[in-house]
Amino acid sequence: MLKSSLLFLLSLTWLVTACYYDVEEELYPTLECLTDNVNYSEEVLSIISTNCYSCHNAASNFGNVTLEGYAALKARVDNGQLLKVIRHESGVSPMPQNQPQLVACDIAKIEAWVAAGAPNN
Repeated sequence: MLKSSLLFLLSLTWLVTACYYDVEEELYPTLECLTDNVNYSEEVLSIISTNCYSCHNAASNFGNVTLEGYAALKARVDNGQLLKVIRHESGVSPMPQNQPQLVACDIAKIEAWVAAGAPNN
């Protein structure tokens, strides 16, 4: 009886684990950086608000720089400062200040948006 119970439990365990499978796409998501059709309202605004608004919103205005709102951000795009500071180019204060550079994909998305004319979309 003990042998048959043990055999039954082993068989049941094997059946349960044999049905288990991993979905490759869930385990290893693609790390592709999509920069086609980057838009302000969904992608750029999210990057800027997450990484910049703590210091550069209308209330804080550190360094007399406000990035809150499309017009304020566009002014920094038009004068070339936005890309310089997020790329950590020489001659400008790298942003975010005292933080690592933005993720390369986020920079690439902002660059693509600027190259497309920085539309308010």
